[in-house]
Order: sequence, then C-alpha cells, then structure tokens
Amino acid sequence: MENLEIGIIGGTGGIGRWFADFFRKERYTVHVSGRKTGMDIPTLAKECDVVIVSVPIGATCEIIEKVGPHMRKGTLLMDMTSLKVEPVISMLKYSISEVIGMHPLFGPGVDTLAGRNVVICPARAEKWIGRLRRILEKGGAHVVETTPEKHDRMMAIVQGLNHLNNITMGVVLSKAGTDLSELKDFATPVFNAKIDILKKVFGSNPGLYAEIITLNPDINNVLDIYEETLSEIKNLVNNGDANGLTEMIKAHS
Repeated sequence: MENLEIGIIGGTGGIGRWFADFFRKERYTVHVSGRKTGMDIPTLAKECDVVIVSVPIGATCEIIEKVGPHMRKGTLLMDMTSLKVEPVISMLKYSISEVIGMHPLFGPGVDTLAGRNVVICPARAEKWIGRLRRILEKGGAHVVETTPEKHDRMMAIVQGLNHLNNITMGVVLSKAGTDLSELKDFATPVFNAKIDILKKVFGSNPGLYAEIITLNPDINNVLDIYEETLSEIKNLVNNGDANGLTEMIKAHS
C-alpha cells in the first residue's frame, strides 16, 4: 500500500471528520486542521501529499486562497463542498499542485463508503486521478467523473430543488400555525418521514441548506420553473379543475 500523508482542513467535524476516519482505517497518515486545533495551514500543506478543504461552502474559496500558495508541485489539492465551479477555479488559480474537486453524495451518518455515490471533477490531475479512484473504489464507492459545470447543474436539481421543497413546506407549516404534535394523529408514514427530514433541515445546520440553494449558479433557472409551475397549479386549484391538474400530472409523468 502506498504511504500517503493526507491533511483535511475542517477535519474535526461533519464529512471532513468522516473522511479522516475513513483514511485512517485505510492506514494512511491523517492530519487535521480545525478552527482551534491541529496543524496550521502552511504546515499542513508542507507536510501532506494531499490536502482536502472541507469547510462550509461560503468559506471554501477563502480557505483555498490561504492554502493554495503553500501547495507543492506534484501534490494534490481537493475540496469536498456541494458546489464545484468556484472552488475548482480557485484551486487552479492559487496552487501549482494537481487539483480535483470532490463531492461525496452522503452525510456523516453513514457507516461505510460501499455503494455511495462520489462525484469527482479532475481539473489538473494526471498523477492523482487514478490513485484517488483506486482509494475510493477500494472502499466500495460508485465514482462518477464529470465537469464542475455539469456537477453544479445536477446539484441545482438533486440538492437545490429538493431542499427548496423542504424549506417551502416547513415555512408553510409554520405560517399556517400548524401544530405538529396534533398532526401526528392524522399523519401517514410518508408524511412522518417528510417531517423527520424537515426537522433535520430546520434543526441541525440550516445555513448549509441555505448555501446549497443560494450559492448554486444554476439555481435561478430552477426557481423560475418552480415559480411558473406553482402558479399554474394554483390557477387549476382555484378553478377547481381536477381534470386539468390530472392532465398536467400525466403530461409530466
């Protein structure tokens, strides 16, 4: 097995911590850099073969700008945020190292990499792309290689639209003055599952979901379609036009 030293900026929590544990189990040497603990960024870049930025989306490019100039030629700089275009541009701009954007499509609550989708966006990666693939696929991941632009377009749907629906439903329930404890007596299993998702979005880290939606460069087109569709449905409902709504559902099934 190759001997690698891997540094994770933001490796003290969330998905960064998950991958720190994963790499240690694979017997790689792992260093972490948190806000108040671990190596400072220049030392991390000097010591490590691979440096991974795993911080909130809004802070990612700022951290890349700090670590990039310390990266050495032949090493690898990566990020693990939910958007890829701007981080990859920043990594290419501020470093001479190889660059790969990566997005694990799962949260830190999973037990294993097996069967999980991981998107990679190689930008300057002749030496490292094969090595990264081998590490991820050895863990059982389904690795998808694409461009940063296509990744962000897909995430506008997979994450942006999905979380937009969740946030809209949660806000509507709040504005309607709905008592969730009373709803339990009337809830279906599907509705209860949806409420569990809303509790996660509104309770754990709402800033994460807000950034996923607002910072995606492709979200405006999705929002326009969403608004247009909701307006069409509202008109059908206001007119009591069940047949019209049925035909809309059939037309898009």
